[in-house]
Amino acid sequence: MLSADDGFVTFNDEAEQYLCAAVLRPGNVTATAGAVGILRRLTALIRGSFSKARIRIRLDGGFANPEVLAFLDAEPGVEYVVAMASNAVLNRKAEEAMQVARVLAGLTDQTEHVYGEAHYAAGSWKQERRIIIKAEVVRTEGKAPKDNPRFVITNMKQTPQWLYEEVYCQRGEIENRIKELHAMEIDRTSCSRFWANQFRVLLTAAAYVLMQELRLCAAGTNCARAQVWTLRERFLKLGARVMVSVRRMVVHLPRSFPFLTTFRHMALELKASPS
Repeated sequence: MLSADDGFVTFNDEAEQYLCAAVLRPGNVTATAGAVGILRRLTALIRGSFSKARIRIRLDGGFANPEVLAFLDAEPGVEYVVAMASNAVLNRKAEEAMQVARVLAGLTDQTEHVYGEAHYAAGSWKQERRIIIKAEVVRTEGKAPKDNPRFVITNMKQTPQWLYEEVYCQRGEIENRIKELHAMEIDRTSCSRFWANQFRVLLTAAAYVLMQELRLCAAGTNCARAQVWTLRERFLKLGARVMVSVRRMVVHLPRSFPFLTTFRHMALELKASPS
């Protein structure tokens, strides 16, 4: 079994998350295998191009291991938020906030959460780190209340609520990009050799980058944030007459094409000549 790890980079408040890494790994190794090498290369590339940039790294819970955290702590000027699975010690540290959340959920009969923080060091860590606590009680109609504590490791100094909601929760947009990659079958690794499958992953990644560029060309239209499958259905899977000569290629679209205005906008952004 094989699994692909994907990395994305976002600049300031831009809506797009740019695919910057697509690495295949055997399914019998942890998600952290090779993670430090990828992070080291990416941070070096970003610093090489944007020397004054502040780098903020957000990672899912599978990456909360000593090697990755030690690398992040050693990198100057790097901020990070890393999810961490709950354990008995963290649950004890979150209990006070959980009690408050249970009371609030009982009063409102709605899902409630309370934020807190603690310092914590796992047995394999060499130092304590700041842990953001989201003490949540989930209320669903017809079901008993359910405790749902969440934990995030960080070296940032802002309030727990801001860090969780404004920084960590932005991973939701990345999840949408990952769904797009899977829709393009980046996980289709049916070759018999590992490196052949890695090549397939890179081909899918290259195709996805082209689709991202197409979406960027749609800025200012109703397709500016369209998913890749929507772009494919509207602008690639269409009936047209293509005429090719020595000097140019002309695409004749049907008069009934419903997305002609957006298509023309995107074509002009791609430096096509209007006719």
